[in-house]
Amino acid sequence: MPGFELFADKERAEVQNVLDSGVLMRYGFDAMRNGHWKALELEKGLAHRMQTQYAHVVSSGTAALTVALASAGIGAGDEVIMPTFTFVASFESILALGAIPVLVDIDDTLTLKPEAVEKAISTKTKVVMPVHMCGSMANLDALKTICDKHGLLLLEDACQAIGGTYHGKPLGSVGDLGCFSFDYVKTITCGEGGALITNNEAYYENAHKYSDHGHDHIGNNRGAEEHPFLGYNFRISEMNAAVGVAQLTRLDEFLNIQKRNYTILREALSDIPEVVFRTVPEGGEENYSFLNFFMPSGELAQIAHQELIEAGVDGCFYWFDNNWHYYKKWGHLTELKSLGKLPKDVVESLPDYSKANFSGSDQWMSRNISCLIKLGWTEAEVKARAKQMAEAIRAVL
Repeated sequence: MPGFELFADKERAEVQNVLDSGVLMRYGFDAMRNGHWKALELEKGLAHRMQTQYAHVVSSGTAALTVALASAGIGAGDEVIMPTFTFVASFESILALGAIPVLVDIDDTLTLKPEAVEKAISTKTKVVMPVHMCGSMANLDALKTICDKHGLLLLEDACQAIGGTYHGKPLGSVGDLGCFSFDYVKTITCGEGGALITNNEAYYENAHKYSDHGHDHIGNNRGAEEHPFLGYNFRISEMNAAVGVAQLTRLDEFLNIQKRNYTILREALSDIPEVVFRTVPEGGEENYSFLNFFMPSGELAQIAHQELIEAGVDGCFYWFDNNWHYYKKWGHLTELKSLGKLPKDVVESLPDYSKANFSGSDQWMSRNISCLIKLGWTEAEVKARAKQMAEAIRAVL
């Protein structure tokens, strides 16, 4: 990742088709299109690839999460369980609906710890939202069992994990709903974009209406369409969708390159006994977009991360101190910093995260180093990088 590294003739041709038609909006202007419906084409391709009945593309991964939650009726005061390690969009999408993000610990998968999820369930809990961070998945069997037991929705945030699988099923297709991001730094990109997938017809019908001001999309006269409920504008443009159409056809190409590069790096570090790799649940295959490993201690992880930087190994992250991806730096959530007044349900029901104990997460994140796998590397460059990484890590042990 990311897919923009390998932009080529396919992407240019799809975009040119849109420019030639002159129609940049996904709905309407039928006579001008010359048969080009890029958003619809991307949705059909995505549903086929993800083995689901329905797919709906929107303006971002954040929009996909928001629309997915709304499509299932999640609203004010409802609780959504999510992990301490994710991108801020996860809790932003929940708060946007007046719902409550309930943070719980992760385990050595770097995703939701099932035992922590079970303990966090209350009478207000409606959704469990595992986030498949850095290309690998949660223990979905265990989470699905919990959801079935308590009558909860399982929503997979697979924004960073397209192409990964669990017991042969594409990530995102295991739960009731799944979401993807196609922003500029994802494995496949639209520049900006996202999508939700589902096998539930009611959720799909709600989603395509909600993301377009509540339009029911019945008939071929947009101005005559009805509005069965309130909605917002989360539409993707035809230009962005066109890039996605091309990129989706190249997903296997990208995954194969990622796996090659990931494997070379992992094999080099496997000779270091103190390095322990992230756990991938049984039956799972990650999409190889990141290589994640644990050092023996948090102190050694910080030193090793700095050593990697000084050795010129870019793209390695120490998420424990990251402003965007770990709860410790989410002061805007903890302090409820908002431009306007927040809903009463949020103000009164949000847990006091300034006093929360997430030591279970800290023990894993403090020891973790996460390395981005790029598509543009040659095999020789990856091997040289693997040697640099191994030498840098050995130097601190």
